This record gives sequence, structure tokens and C-alpha cells, in this order.
Amino acid sequence: MEKRGRPRAFDRDAALQRAMELFWENGFEETSMTDLTDAMGIASPSLYAAFGSKEALFREAVDRYKGRVGVEIWKALESEPDIVDAIGAFLMNTARSYSDEATPRGCMIVLGARSTGPSSHPVCDTLRRHRAMNLDQLQQRFERAVADGQLPPHFDCAAAAAFYASLQHGMSIIARDGADAATLESIAIGGRQSCAALRDARG
Repeated sequence: MEKRGRPRAFDRDAALQRAMELFWENGFEETSMTDLTDAMGIASPSLYAAFGSKEALFREAVDRYKGRVGVEIWKALESEPDIVDAIGAFLMNTARSYSDEATPRGCMIVLGARSTGPSSHPVCDTLRRHRAMNLDQLQQRFERAVADGQLPPHFDCAAAAAFYASLQHGMSIIARDGADAATLESIAIGGRQSCAALRDARG
């Protein structure tokens, strides 16, 4: 009898990278299983065997994105000792990451799935949690600046964090709409200036 051949092995890491890019570009809802198997170069049974489900694959893709894309954005926020420099670098690195021609535009955490309406999917909760963690990190950075004496004791760290998170989200949306690097960098410069004004308004 003719021996049955072993299933062809595939590069799981490379397949996950392609899935991440597809979800990033199109969003969870608009990415079909056919899109995924075509992009990943595997059949549906192999996808389910390796990743479990489309939802599980999406969550793993989000984790990969968080660990590998735009890492310099959050590193700059923590490594710059001055709060104005930290926010300026945070926003400038955001501008450069979101306008990178080698990757999909904008942020997967912001644009990866519709978050409201009857079509909202449970994977949206994953993105909400990541956005909440980002907001917390911004707030903690402002609280550190208050503790360091760079900002006044009465400074509203929660409001400032919400403002700069919203600014970053807006940069993601206009980047997806086609804004170029210069436009995003001008927003980053404006954001840095606004932070300087907040720091200097000590009345």
C-alpha cells in the first residue's frame, strides 16, 4: 500500500504575523476565514488546530501587536525624565509608527474591531482592556510627574491621560484616512506644546 504522506508543516510564527497584519488592516469583522487561510498559507483545519478559532487567533494577534509594534512609543513615555519630553516623545513616536509605509496605517488596538452596536463582537472586550491599560499607563506617568514636582499637586492626572489618549486615538484614525507623516508629526508637536503649557500653568 502507498504510504500516506505526513501533513506539511508550516511556520506558525510567520502565519501569525500575516494574520496580525490582516486583522490590523481590515479589522476583525471584515477579515474572513478565507482571507486568513489565504494570507497564512494554510487550510482551515490547520488554522483551527494551531490557533483554536478566529477569535483566539485575533487575541493572539493582538498580543503579538502589543509586544512588537510601537514598543518605542511606551518606552519613551517611561524613559524620558521630564514630563514634557516624555509626552512629546510619546506623541512623536506615535506619529512615526502610525505613518510607517511598511505596515498598515494607524493602531490595531484602536481600529481592530467595531466597539459599539449590535454587531459588536466579544473580541472588542480584548481591545477595550488594552486601551484601558494604555490609559492607566498615561495616568501613572502624570502621577509620577506630580510626585517629582514637575506638575502641581492639584493637577488632574486622569483628565490629562484621557486627553492624550484621545489625541493618540485621533492620530490613528486620520493616519488610516491617509494623513502623511508630516501631518501626524505636526499634531505631536502641538501635543508637546500643550503639555508644556499645562506644566507651566501652576496657578
